[in-house]
This record gives sequence, structure tokens and C-alpha cells, in this order.
Amino acid sequence: MALTRIALVSDVHGNLTAYEVVLADIASRGITRVINLGDVVGKGPRGAACTDLTRERCEATVRGNWEVFVASPEAPEGEGPAWWHGELGAERRDWLLGLPGSLDLRLSGRIVRLVHASPIDEFTRVHRDPDPETFAMMFEPTPFTGDGPSADVLVYGDIHDAFLEVQGERTLVNVGSVGNPLDGPVPSYVILEGDDGADGAAPFGVQFVRVPYDVEAEIAVAHERVMPAAEAWEIELRTGIYRGRHAALGLTAA
Repeated sequence: MALTRIALVSDVHGNLTAYEVVLADIASRGITRVINLGDVVGKGPRGAACTDLTRERCEATVRGNWEVFVASPEAPEGEGPAWWHGELGAERRDWLLGLPGSLDLRLSGRIVRLVHASPIDEFTRVHRDPDPETFAMMFEPTPFTGDGPSADVLVYGDIHDAFLEVQGERTLVNVGSVGNPLDGPVPSYVILEGDDGADGAAPFGVQFVRVPYDVEAEIAVAHERVMPAAEAWEIELRTGIYRGRHAALGLTAA
């Protein structure tokens, strides 16, 4: 029995250098199906190019909170958001806003639900080690995901912190981040493997992959384009530490 393999990527955040390396790694494994879990844009300097590459290489993409934020028809407030909004252009912004909020797959008899942040919406954040009530909520249908059965596997992005947790028959997976990892500076993505024709039990697997890339090359692009918040971006890419902690930790760009 030949199993289907699907690569799941998320939170590219305009980091084209990392995105190209991750997509090349996926292709080198013979995987042709790629799904993006949102936040293609924002924070990094090349949201337009990452959007174009997503449209070319991903069979489906779900909408992230940064899509809602910076792809809005009107430019958002703030120097950074306005810069990312303008860099995209109107046609790309329309495409990003039109993306679905969730997507269901069936693999090895399991319903696999894909969202950006949670089944509530693109903004409701669920961190690692959720409490029992939050864990259970992640698998239930909501107005955001539409009518349908409970999921067996819920896969999401948003928190830039890759992990897997199993409770009983349910599996919660965070794929981490391609372009802005905050669990260390190395991008991550996930490979799902299963039988997409099985109605009952069949082999099913989840694999995490880390792919190093040229961080300094990506930092150089941000400075060349005079991107707002380039220093915070530089520190995040080098350290994998969220920018809200930089001052307390005394972190500065080199």
C-alpha cells in the first residue's frame, strides 16, 4: 500500500530565504502536496514574493491572523503594518483575504483539521500544553470551521513552537514556523503520512523536519529594503527569541 505524504508549512512571514530552502527540502523527498497554514506575510521583507510562491507551490492555504491584519483593504495603522500592506499590492491582498479559515482532510480513516490558530478564529492563540478543556475544544466543530464532525487530528501554526500531544484517540500538532521560528532559530515543518483512501484504521504518521538556512542573507534583505522593525527581525531570526522579550534579556542586533 502506497501512503500519501503531505507537507504542512506555516508562518513564513515574508522570509523568502527560509521558504525556498524548506520547499526544496520537501521536493527532495519526493513530496508534491504542500499545504500552508497561514501567516505567509508580515514581519519579514518579502511578503509579496512569498505569496506568489505559495500560490505556485501549495495546493491549499488557510488564512492567518497576519493576512487579516496586513491584507485588509485599508492600510493598517503603524509604520510596519503599513509597509507590509503596501509591499503586497492590491491583487495579492485580495487573494490572501479570500483564503478559507480551515480545511479538513481524511487520512487513514482520521479527520485531520487544519487551522492557523484555533477552531475559534485566526486570532485565538493556543500555546503548548493546553489545559484539558482547551485541548478538547481544539477538535470540535465551530461556526468558524463549519458544520461537520469532530476532528481526530488538529494541526495548526500561529505560535511558532512545534510540538505534538496525544490524549486518547486525539492528536494535537503544531507545525512550528518556517520563516520566524521561536522555539530555536531553525525552521520547521511537518509531514503527514497516511492512506487517503482508507475508511478505517490504517498506518498514520507525523514527522517533524528542521531545515537550516542562510539567516544572514535574509537579515541583509530586510536592511537593504529599509524594512521597519528590521532590528527586532534580525534578533528573532538569529536567536529564535520573541521580540517582546528582547529588552528584558538585553538583546540587541550586532
